[in-house]
Amino acid sequence: MAEAAADAVGLYRTVALIREFERRAVELVRAGVIPGGIHPCTGQEAVAAGTCAALRSDDVITSTHRGHGHVLAKGADPARMMAELAGRTTGLNRGRGGSMHAADFGAGVLGADAIVGAAVPIAAGAAWALRRAGSDRVALTYFGDGAVSQGVVLETFNLAALWRVPVVLVCENNGFATSMRTADAVAGSILGRAEAFGIPAASVDGMDPQAVFAATAEAVARARSGAGPSLLECVTYRFDAHHTWEHTARPRYRTDEEVAAGRSRDPLEIQGARIAAATRAAVDARTAALVEEAVRFALAGPRPDPETALDHLYATGTRPRAGAL
Repeated sequence: MAEAAADAVGLYRTVALIREFERRAVELVRAGVIPGGIHPCTGQEAVAAGTCAALRSDDVITSTHRGHGHVLAKGADPARMMAELAGRTTGLNRGRGGSMHAADFGAGVLGADAIVGAAVPIAAGAAWALRRAGSDRVALTYFGDGAVSQGVVLETFNLAALWRVPVVLVCENNGFATSMRTADAVAGSILGRAEAFGIPAASVDGMDPQAVFAATAEAVARARSGAGPSLLECVTYRFDAHHTWEHTARPRYRTDEEVAAGRSRDPLEIQGARIAAATRAAVDARTAALVEEAVRFALAGPRPDPETALDHLYATGTRPRAGAL
């Protein structure tokens, strides 16, 4: 999927899939089907679509708590992804990963991580291992503006630069770390952090799928050639809540006017304007049917048996000692 998505129609198809998937997922949260809520990536689809379109199917990614778009763009099955969110055994991870820990090794998704910044060293480690094995595969990792001051992220920048690790560092700067503005939390600049380690860095229009693709393709080529890491700051905007909890609590950290201004540059419309109207309509119809089928698949899946709650804790399959928990 990722290899075929670099054309205008392919990019639109990916953006539309993520948008419709998130719309239905939010509905299922409200209906009580998806427990615990989700972090919607509505508005940020261009980053996932553009970055994954620049990767080969055998390249790998690590993701964040807001990772549905990344997982889908890399090629995971939408039906199994929706089942995972709904906590069904037919999900990508048998319903045990949920929204914030989805993984699909077959698609090159090493996993999402709910810990801020924690996916960055995992991707760097994977990239290092790939290079040590003599492969030209690369790793790409996502993190938000709220992660750029995390020690583990900066430590990873250092090692990745020092060892010329083939990893692409993608910062999704949506202007907020939960409800705190980037300007109030980040001293200096995001690009400056990478540049301090000698890592080439660029700011990209994160609302334009083709702009993201072009910048990522350059960074991926650099990594694949052995030249080391690059950082892309994708400036984007989150249309929906940080978490669906906000739909009930309704915190006020940005105005309606600000949200409307952010929505004025919609990745779906930006990319949709680049393809024929009839083609766009056909993609939209196919996408709606695909996501509807994903919902049906998720709802039909069984919930895990509580008796199996301690299964899969160890690679060996060994269960913990009686009374150990």
